[in-house]
Amino acid sequence: MKQHGFPKATHLKSKKLIERLFKEGEKVKGYPLLAVYTPIEPGASTHQAGFSVSKRKFKHAVDRNLLKRRMREAYRLNKHLLPGGEEPKLAIMFIYLPAKAADFMQIEKGMQKALTHLAYAHKKENT
Repeated sequence: MKQHGFPKATHLKSKKLIERLFKEGEKVKGYPLLAVYTPIEPGASTHQAGFSVSKRKFKHAVDRNLLKRRMREAYRLNKHLLPGGEEPKLAIMFIYLPAKAADFMQIEKGMQKALTHLAYAHKKENT
C-alpha cells in the first residue's frame, strides 16, 4: 500500500459505525477541525476516516467540497502520525468547525494537531 494513499478501504462509509461513532466516540480538537473517534472491532486492517462540513455554515456544495478536499489531502499527508501495528484501528470523523473557509496550511496544522492528540489519547487508553 502506498504510504500517502487514501484507498477506498480507508473511507468511513458504514452507517452503523458512523452512528456508533457519534454515540460512543470521544472528541479531540485541532482547530479548525474536530475529530470524533472510536475503536473499530478487531480484525480491521486500517484506520477509517470520514470528513464533514456543515451545510448550515456553507450553503454552496462547491464550498463544502473544497473544504472536504483540503481535509482529505491534509489527512492523506499526515496519517503516519496515527498509531500503527497491532493496536486497535480507529474510525475517525473529521468535522470542520468555523463558518469561514480556511486555507490549506491552516487545515493541515489543525489536522497535525488533531492526529497527534488522537495518537496520544489512543496510546494512553491502550496502556
